Amino acid sequence: MRGASSPAALVRATPGPAFDLTFDGRTITALPGQSIAAALWAAGILSWRTTRAGGEPRGAFCGIGACYDCLATVNGRPNQRACLVAARPGDAITTQEGTGHADLAV
Repeated sequence: MRGASSPAALVRATPGPAFDLTFDGRTITALPGQSIAAALWAAGILSWRTTRAGGEPRGAFCGIGACYDCLATVNGRPNQRACLVAARPGDAITTQEGTGHADLAV
């Protein structure tokens, strides 16, 4: 198929209606069937976690749940693999810092 403008167009996909979720309070749009990582990528967000040591930014790396670089806090639950978790309407994703359990430190 010549001239396809996107992967969806290439395979003639017709996803359901888009829906909203938030990332660090910013509204972004996702499509049914997208992972959280795919929705973040589509919104131009490439990093949603910092490393435990050094605070280096991380996002998706392997895309299949093997590397754990894509960990995010989803609806208050830390350590969710964004490449494996399906985006759902109203999800609240926040940048995960370190282990995601900083609020447990006393």
